[in-house]
Amino acid sequence: MDHDTFWQLVDDARTRAGQGADDRGAQDDPLPGTLTTLLVERLTPDEILAFATVADAVSSAAYAWPVWGAAYLIEGGCSDDGFMDFRDGLVLAGREVFTRTVADPDSLAGHPVVLGMGGEGSGWFGYESLDSLVGEAWTQATGRDDEEYYAARAAGASSSGHGNEEVSSADPRGEVWDFDDEDENRRRLPRLAALFD
Repeated sequence: MDHDTFWQLVDDARTRAGQGADDRGAQDDPLPGTLTTLLVERLTPDEILAFATVADAVSSAAYAWPVWGAAYLIEGGCSDDGFMDFRDGLVLAGREVFTRTVADPDSLAGHPVVLGMGGEGSGWFGYESLDSLVGEAWTQATGRDDEEYYAARAAGASSSGHGNEEVSSADPRGEVWDFDDEDENRRRLPRLAALFD
């Protein structure tokens, strides 16, 4: 599966989910179920596995210190696991938001959910876990359980020579800074720092 096809599926799910597509904090968040359904409708089980592989690669593109700094400000702190969830939410935000954020993480200050999280607002930008969502689509398509999904992913990675690389084993790209340094945050992410000050 190529990246264009991957993003088309995400963006089609967002369109189908409608106005609630960006509200990860809602109890009735429509996007995860919509994307799961779309994957089952449009893809074979092997293509669903390929979607998962591309999702890993896309998420890895956001594995950078500036994006982590943005997540830290938005969420009021951000662990390794929290940053994985944040990047999954960033993928679900669609290609345009994802691409803009990787290039300029401070641009998230204009995203409606992030704006809502500022001050007294609520909501959540992240998502836990995109791989589980894809696994649910695969189990629906095959009638097999999630253990078999992870085994199929591992077998596919072994045969292709491209393991499900855990990006956390390497350092994020870019220059690191102390995310608790307010002056440095204002210098690097001025719009987000102002929003979450």
